[in-house]
Amino acid sequence: MNALRPVQVPRLALAPSDVDVAIVGAGAAGIAAARRCLAEGLTCTVLEARNRIGGRCVTVPVGGRPLDLGAHWLHAGDLNPLVALGRERGEPLVPAPRSGGLVVEGVLADEATARAQFDAFETAGAAIAEAAGLSEDPSIADVLPELGRWRQPVAATLALISGRPLDEVSAHDFPSEEFGDNWFAKGGYGAYLARLAEGLPIALGHPVDRIDWSGEGVSLEGPGGQVRARAAIVTVPIALLAEDRIRFAPALPEPARDAIAAFLPGTYEHVVLDWANSPFREADRLVKIVGPDSSYGLMTRIEGGPLHYFEIDHATAEALGRDASSLAAFTRDWLAARLGRDAVRGLAIPCVTDWVRDSWSRAAWAVARPGRAPDRRTLAEPIGERLWIAGEATSVRLWGTVGGAWEEGDAAALAAARRLKTSPADLPDLM
Repeated sequence: MNALRPVQVPRLALAPSDVDVAIVGAGAAGIAAARRCLAEGLTCTVLEARNRIGGRCVTVPVGGRPLDLGAHWLHAGDLNPLVALGRERGEPLVPAPRSGGLVVEGVLADEATARAQFDAFETAGAAIAEAAGLSEDPSIADVLPELGRWRQPVAATLALISGRPLDEVSAHDFPSEEFGDNWFAKGGYGAYLARLAEGLPIALGHPVDRIDWSGEGVSLEGPGGQVRARAAIVTVPIALLAEDRIRFAPALPEPARDAIAAFLPGTYEHVVLDWANSPFREADRLVKIVGPDSSYGLMTRIEGGPLHYFEIDHATAEALGRDASSLAAFTRDWLAARLGRDAVRGLAIPCVTDWVRDSWSRAAWAVARPGRAPDRRTLAEPIGERLWIAGEATSVRLWGTVGGAWEEGDAAALAAARRLKTSPADLPDLM
């Protein structure tokens, strides 16, 4: 997965080692933070461990076509800052189709069956929304109605978009904003994000393994050397902080450490299908395929080409040991059992994603356990007036999304700018 070179590689500026704000991570939050710092007249440096920008949002060539290996949807367009920004910039954004498809026992569902499934989702959504208003925070599994024949397909979809089994997911934290007004970026979301990094001071291949904030400023250290700053914004995935991949001196305050521990690493993987003779002819459609005891989602003919996504949830990935060959074989066999062997004869599987085992992500996104939804805001609080943590994990309304990460990185940088601009002019020389 990491061997594929992105289709869009931005030109980067020199990353200085003595700045106002040091930013750890060049994903969406880090790029947004850097753009905000520069707009506020601050110097900054972004330190990125990978040899590319984008984090879990990257577009690579597959079969001669651009394909997003991570994030692909611009969710909740009326809230998503990257939709508004894309429109301003003239980026090639297109609305996602609002209707999908449903196949039940190998047969395209009729209107009545599709309506019954839709009603089941509506019933489940209403129950979760009601639970979100309670003082206690149960799991989604605790509040999910029976729903008859549709309970398994509905539960499978909710587990996929939540990133974990439903008994591990906070009902207060359910991504309810994501079900409408979605968009796609032609040529790939990762390519769009890369264009937003053009000209930024980003040092690639520069992991940070220690942050010293014991003095007036901040010192960031790693194999690539030391960077000194007046403030720092840490945008790496929360799963990396939970693994203590960055040591803080002194240690982070207990509320921040407790909040980091509140999250589980979420799974959302794609088995990429190169499937020119797929029976699904419409482009960019979500199709739910329901079998007698399991169901999975498929995104068909991405940008009108032969590439499809088969969506893998946490339980399936774990059951198959997160092994790419096992997941590929499972996908082929499962589709053949539902659609017939002839349907999959021309199917090739060029790659399978594995963000949970990726060295610099360790999760598709951060999942709040039941009772721990407020920890997203706890993590966003400034630490010692010179440290901020920002990313999709600190977003309340758009967690798990690139748009949420962008919004949080921008907000952290704005807060840092306000703090630095109101600091005494005679701050000590950090050199």
